[in-house]
Amino acid sequence: MNLILEALAPVIVILIWIYIKDKYEKESKRILVVTFVVGGIISIIITSILYILSDTLLPTLDKENVVFQFVKAFMVVALIEEFSKYLIVRYYSQRQDYFNEPYDGIIYCVMVSMGFAAVENIAYVLQGGLSVALLRAFTAVPAHATFGILMGYFMGKAKFETHKRAKLNLKGLALAIIFHGAYDFFLFIDFIPGMYIGAFISLIVGIVFSIKAVKRHQVNSNFKV
Repeated sequence: MNLILEALAPVIVILIWIYIKDKYEKESKRILVVTFVVGGIISIIITSILYILSDTLLPTLDKENVVFQFVKAFMVVALIEEFSKYLIVRYYSQRQDYFNEPYDGIIYCVMVSMGFAAVENIAYVLQGGLSVALLRAFTAVPAHATFGILMGYFMGKAKFETHKRAKLNLKGLALAIIFHGAYDFFLFIDFIPGMYIGAFISLIVGIVFSIKAVKRHQVNSNFKV
C-alpha cells in the first residue's frame, strides 16, 4: 500500500496544481475524477492493444542501434501513448458543453495523461521500489504532464477556432509526440554514455513551454472579467 501511495503522490500534486491554475471557471470535480479514472484506464487499454499490434508488425532489431531506438521512441512509444490520450479528449471531452474555455483543453488532457501515468507509475514502482518512485516523481510523471499540457494547449484553441480545428488538434498531438519521443529517445540510447542528459533537457524545455501555455490560456479565458 505504501508503494502505491508513493507512486500516486506526484500524480496528485500535479492534479492539484493544474486544478488551481484553472482560475476563472472551475471544472466539476466529479467530471475531472471521471476523466482521470476512465480516461486513464481507456488510454491504457488502447495503448496495450496498439503495442501488441506493433510488436507483431515491427521487426526486432539490435537494441544498440540508434536508428531503431529513434523509431521506437517516436513512432512506437510516443505515437501510441499520445494518440491513445488524444482519442479520448478529441472524441469525448472536446465535444462536451462543459469544455467551454481554452484552458479546458489543458485540464482534460492532463487528467487523461495523469490517469495513464498513475497506472504506469504504480506498475513501475511496485516492481522497482522506493528508489524508482523517487526518480519517476521528478522525471516520468511530470514529463507525462508536460506532454498533456502541450497537447491540451492546442486542443483548447481548436475548440473555439472551428475553421482550424483539425489542424490545431493534430498540431497538439504532434507536439506531444515530439516531446515524448525526444524524452524517451535519449533514455533509450543509454548505451551511449551521457546521452540521458538529453532527456532532462527536453523535460526542462517542455516544462518551460507548459508554464507559458498555462499562463497564455489563463489570459485568454472566456470568463476573465
